[in-house]
Amino acid sequence: MPGKLLTSLAIVVLLAGCGLLPEARREPARRSTQAMTPRPDAQACLADLGRRQLSFSPLPDQYYGAGCATLNTVRLAALRGDDADFALSNLGPVTCPLAETFAAWARYGVDRAARQVLGSALARIDTMGSYSCRSVAGSKRLSAHATAQAIDVAAFVLADGRRVSVREDWRGGSDAERRFLAVIHASACKRFGTVLGPDYNTAHADHLHLELSGQRFCR
Repeated sequence: MPGKLLTSLAIVVLLAGCGLLPEARREPARRSTQAMTPRPDAQACLADLGRRQLSFSPLPDQYYGAGCATLNTVRLAALRGDDADFALSNLGPVTCPLAETFAAWARYGVDRAARQVLGSALARIDTMGSYSCRSVAGSKRLSAHATAQAIDVAAFVLADGRRVSVREDWRGGSDAERRFLAVIHASACKRFGTVLGPDYNTAHADHLHLELSGQRFCR
């Protein structure tokens, strides 16, 4: 009997070392399941997007290496204004908290400013994207885009067909168009942690960079 017991124990040790025991096979599955289950704060954020009547789809978490990832992200298809929905172009995955802030800015900052300053409601926001696995220009520090925590906004299309772009109208537009862009820039600075535009540097001459992180840096 003692010999059989020692033999059984030796087999168990060998199997464990090779990762062949049932417990070893189940461990990766448990980690995968936990990663797929939204955290309570993520669930609350998704519920808030639903209450705002936004058109969106939750996305699975993805890791791309080199510090790049899209975690707790959604894909926004349309945003809600006071009177109607308006579309988005070229927007990839964004974190749910960023989607919340962006939706509020678009409705209360952009749509209302378009109607008050330009006399027409907002129909679409043209973006230059969100997620991009890259560093900040001229540095080795990862950009907020590398974790889907920033959006670059290029232009605004109004219900009357006009298109107000950052590149063309920040300095070269009509008085009303320049005032509209100044108003929405100031509104963004109150909501986002970092806002960069044409007055920051030439790399931002054609868009507004909006991200939640940062210590209220607005330029």
